[in-house]
Amino acid sequence: MSETPVDAEEVEHVAELARVDLADDEVDAFTAQFAEILEYFEALDEVPEVESEADLVNVMRPDEVADGLDQPEALQNAEETEDGFFKGPRVS
Repeated sequence: MSETPVDAEEVEHVAELARVDLADDEVDAFTAQFAEILEYFEALDEVPEVESEADLVNVMRPDEVADGLDQPEALQNAEETEDGFFKGPRVS
């Protein structure tokens, strides 16, 4: 790897913008990590473009309307109900 694309000053600037306090050893670690991340992006730039398929088709089935449960059926297995509704624990 030649010259590092990110230096400690830039890492400290980004940390300041993010309001993160970094120790000197953390700045060094983040500098190396940012350099690795930028290398991954450079590798992505080398991926050849692929022609997109113009005739894409939705393979999902159409929605079908079906009868749902009525209120008593929906509530029949509930531990607790109140006035025709599910009753859950009180949250303060």
